[in-house]
Amino acid sequence: MADDHAVVREGLKRIVASANDMEVVGEAVDGVEVMRRVRESDFDVLLLDLSMPGCSGMELIKLAHREKPNLRILVLSMHQELQYAVCAMKSGASGYLAKECAPEHLVQALRKVGGGGAFIGTEVAEQLALGEHAPGTLLA
Repeated sequence: MADDHAVVREGLKRIVASANDMEVVGEAVDGVEVMRRVRESDFDVLLLDLSMPGCSGMELIKLAHREKPNLRILVLSMHQELQYAVCAMKSGASGYLAKECAPEHLVQALRKVGGGGAFIGTEVAEQLALGEHAPGTLLA
């Protein structure tokens, strides 16, 4: 899991630990560490914050995908706007979830993405379904 805030990482670890079928095998606090972990470790899903020091989240998605094309990436972000989700998915993410989500949604998303599926949070899905995107965004 990659997030630059220690308290967020601790909370995420507790949520993941509550699920019997998954575990956190590593942490990263910036883009350099994310890529080091991607190169050196073997794991199924990268849980990635978009706002990381050292490298943009979108660039990290592309770099991680280049390094390990089969790596599943679930973005967990404070950004609920549709354009972030679309851009992350186009960059190679398998899922996108807002940090405001309920813990059980995070576990559900990790299972879905880890199992080979795609996942978007309800807030983003609602915007997408209702066509609530501004002209000039990636969907225009």
